[in-house]
Amino acid sequence: MKSLLWAGMCFLGVTISAQEIIKLPTDGNPPVEWTSPETEYYSEIWQSQVTTNVSEPTLQVFRPKEGTNTGTAVIVAPGGGLYALSTTTEGSQVAQWLNEKGITAFVLKYRLVPTGEDGVAEIEELSANDPDKIGVEAGKVLPYSIQDGLNAVDHVRKNAELYGIKPDKIGFMGFSAGGAVTVGAGYNYTEESRPDFLVPIYYWSYVMPVQEPKADSPPMFLICASDDPLGLAPGSIALYSSWLEAGKPVGMHMYSKGGHGFGMRKQGLPSDTWIERFYEWSLAQNLVSTN
Repeated sequence: MKSLLWAGMCFLGVTISAQEIIKLPTDGNPPVEWTSPETEYYSEIWQSQVTTNVSEPTLQVFRPKEGTNTGTAVIVAPGGGLYALSTTTEGSQVAQWLNEKGITAFVLKYRLVPTGEDGVAEIEELSANDPDKIGVEAGKVLPYSIQDGLNAVDHVRKNAELYGIKPDKIGFMGFSAGGAVTVGAGYNYTEESRPDFLVPIYYWSYVMPVQEPKADSPPMFLICASDDPLGLAPGSIALYSSWLEAGKPVGMHMYSKGGHGFGMRKQGLPSDTWIERFYEWSLAQNLVSTN
């Protein structure tokens, strides 16, 4: 038994050490203080693996198999109301699917609202008793989360050769709060940090309202569900319309059912295949090749 346990621990150690984790700059001085360490755990409330109390942003690199690389990259920003990150169904599972299509993926851990031991329990309690406070606390951190996203694009572009990607094929995909980070990156980029395409998924429009697109705003593809219980469908429609009216390439799938936070979960609904619709759009826009 001891030998089996040791072998398992050795295997786990190899797996962890094989991960490529990139530390990003911690720009600015957020008006918050993190007193609890970054924590990863399984949330029974969300039925998902989560990370809380991110104060130092990072990228985890997911590379496609040798010989399948298309040269396209996607930065993936999980959601969680800026109180947590849903790192599996809106993170690693997305990255692994993209890898199967020859796309290099980078899962972003951006800075979050400081919480206690269980950030998921905190945001759920606030949702029931003081929902306005969620937006207030998220608003303090969101500008720095967006900067983390922009720094991620800048890092990937500067190291394109290292990752085997094309510097003009770097996309940004985000879910819910991660979608707000995605849209914020689409409004605040510089030449070095401009994403080449944006994919906001049931994006949190309340904390990142729709603005006028830039003259060189990148193509965008949106996903949402009409029955989103947070009422996010109108925000996605408004964002789509703003791109359309500006003459920018844009597509959207608004599912009649899907709810919120579906990510890579299977619900037996058409929204289960949203990522395939994204892939079809990316091919049509020549953002990804079939290799």
